[in-house]
Amino acid sequence: MESRVIFANEDLRRTFESLKTEDPRLYKEVVNALESIKQNAFFGRNVRKELIPKEIVKKHNIDNLWIYNLRKDWRLIYTIAGSRIEVLAIILDWMDHKDYEKLFGF
Repeated sequence: MESRVIFANEDLRRTFESLKTEDPRLYKEVVNALESIKQNAFFGRNVRKELIPKEIVKKHNIDNLWIYNLRKDWRLIYTIAGSRIEVLAIILDWMDHKDYEKLFGF
């Protein structure tokens, strides 16, 4: 089922747009990830509920988290919401592996 992909907030969308000039390679990878997620919101890896960082749950009020691997050292995280009519993939952030490990306590 195809889904609609949105950003969690306007600041994140603007940061994404700034990647066009600041890091074109990462921008392209995020665009490709968004297209894959649009085609199938369940494309990423699902994080078990007990492993979702509490700060992410609190900040975004979510109950599910998905991880999409970008290039070697980058990850995109998103959540899925919706109904029978529409699946909505909400992009929460992308981060390098160092920040990813810190967030998940590795």
